[in-house]
Amino acid sequence: MSHYLDVFFIDTSTIATIDTGLKNIAVVKDSGDSQQDGLLWLTSSVEEWLVVFDNADDPSINLNEFIPQCDHDMEVEAAVALLFKSAAQEATVGTEQIAIKIVKVLRYLPLAIVQAGAFISKTQDFDGYLALYTKNQAQLLSEKPAQSHDHYAWTVYTTWQMSFNRLRAAAAMFLQHCSFLHHQGISEEIFSHASKYTFPTNGPSKEELQEPLEFLSYFLGPTGEWDSLLFLHVTNEIQAYSLISFDAKKKLFSIHPLVHAWSRATVSNPERYMSTMGSILGMAISGRPMQDIQLASQILSPHVELAVQMDAEVALVFWHQYVMIFLEARKYKQTEKLLEEVLKKQNQLLGDNHPDTLITMGNLARTYSGLGDYRTAKELDIIVLEKWKQLLGNHHPHTLITMGNLACTYSCLGDHRKAEELNIIVLQNQKQLLGDNHPHTLRTMCTLASVYSDLGEHQKANELKVIVLETQRQLLGDNHPDTLRTMGSLASTYSDLGEHQKAKDLNLHVLEEQKNMLGDNHLHTLRTMANLASVYSDLGEHQKANELNVIVLEKQKQLLSDNHADTLRTMGNLAITYSGLGEHQTAKELNIIVLEKRTQLLGDNHPHTLIVMGNLASTYSDLGEHQKAKELNVIVLEKQKQLLGDNHPHTLRTMHTLAIIQRRLRK
Repeated sequence: MSHYLDVFFIDTSTIATIDTGLKNIAVVKDSGDSQQDGLLWLTSSVEEWLVVFDNADDPSINLNEFIPQCDHDMEVEAAVALLFKSAAQEATVGTEQIAIKIVKVLRYLPLAIVQAGAFISKTQDFDGYLALYTKNQAQLLSEKPAQSHDHYAWTVYTTWQMSFNRLRAAAAMFLQHCSFLHHQGISEEIFSHASKYTFPTNGPSKEELQEPLEFLSYFLGPTGEWDSLLFLHVTNEIQAYSLISFDAKKKLFSIHPLVHAWSRATVSNPERYMSTMGSILGMAISGRPMQDIQLASQILSPHVELAVQMDAEVALVFWHQYVMIFLEARKYKQTEKLLEEVLKKQNQLLGDNHPDTLITMGNLARTYSGLGDYRTAKELDIIVLEKWKQLLGNHHPHTLITMGNLACTYSCLGDHRKAEELNIIVLQNQKQLLGDNHPHTLRTMCTLASVYSDLGEHQKANELKVIVLETQRQLLGDNHPDTLRTMGSLASTYSDLGEHQKAKDLNLHVLEEQKNMLGDNHLHTLRTMANLASVYSDLGEHQKANELNVIVLEKQKQLLSDNHADTLRTMGNLAITYSGLGEHQTAKELNIIVLEKRTQLLGDNHPHTLIVMGNLASTYSDLGEHQKAKELNVIVLEKQKQLLGDNHPHTLRTMHTLAIIQRRLRK
């Protein structure tokens, strides 16, 4: 690119980002400040410039509207060189002349040239390619659909069609079916796990799953077991034509969004294909242990989301599998909508008191908690608990799980004593029924320890978490998701006890393992990052804390929502780091936002709301508004005494802060 005087990169992920990119060109070149000014400069300039349209993944955006109408196309020489490189061939006198004709008919478009090269590398026939391209272009244009595509898309669509026609039946079938998954994160494991489906009694029969089983049979060996070599042959063939790409490190396939959209458009009966892939997803989730669900949720959730959006016709039991993925990925809005549909069907087909209906109601209560609607969650949990008691008795595992969920809801509502009482009952029963080392027992112990933390009994919490962690290490290993979660919880207790260096070291270890296992954007990873940021604040490393909180907050807003409990917690922590950095006005503004949202979601008297009120009071004091700070702290102290008692750490902290403010007022 060194011979270009100017190189511009334009983010084309949305029309707004394209407008901004073109405006920036106009501003840099002193030619105005609008999108049209930018296009005008590019069109009229005699300089050699290059514009790179980056992230051009949305097939609904017509890029032709934003490409300057001028003669500055890719140079013939560069286009021909790209074609030969993509075809893995050396130029000869004869082939070079044909190559010039090919790049000309492809309008010098790099993506189309690369695609053409991939095709020629398989056929070794430049002459034949030109004839085939002309024939296919005419056919495609004569069948052009109503939706808007620019000439770029249609040039590329033609080359894809030619490559597709060269695929064997199994490869063509696989590519078309994959267009009914999300275009990224396609793994062999989805299909291999689906091939092991065991047909539970409450699920669909082999006859009902005939089409998914027929699809999977292409990849089964003589013994009927999954054959990775057969799968590799099919995917390698598709990769050879550049219709699919593979990330060897992550072991994931992806399809360019345009190829994805085009491939789906080649299918005459999309409902059947969607039903097949929706069922395969359900089969792939079924029968997994919980730790596998945790690890797979981030990869599987985009595929499940597409199946739900496209209303895939699948067995009701597979909707339950989708719910498990959404819950673990914390996609609560999607879960709520899905569960309400499932519940409606179950009430009609099975009745209000059927075990499957009660499980769905319990999952819906968990979803309401995830959305911050704790009161509705509590009401539903109480109904479900009563029904389980009547149906199965007080000591059945389903009854105990629901009790544990209700205890968590009480904690979220700030009623920690009730949460403690319920968790103790659950723990005693689980120890008798399941034993001390059962995963459910250990999880309840960890939950009870967190309640002790909420009650300010940090030493008690610490002792219980240490026992759980040691047991999990012996049974599950150091890197199991449950072990790492307990480590993170123990790190929080170290912070509560003032052992901040210990907390930092443990959080760093957990974060490294979670990044390796779950990736940077998994919600468990983000929560650990947020915990680590809090520890940095405690250690006075406010800049480090600030940088980490900003990253976490941005990702949580994308993955969860602005109003999610985790997001609000990070916003509150970010406000604290701004205070630590002396940016008190920014801290005040952020605390006010968090307080409004906390009050709407939890009410005036919730412990989390009171913490934010206390933080806001401290910010007022930092800004010199000591009277305002005093009035707010008096309210907080009064409520904390009623809710938590005089000796709770939160109450004592507020008393200490209030004393400092009163001293400042006397000066």
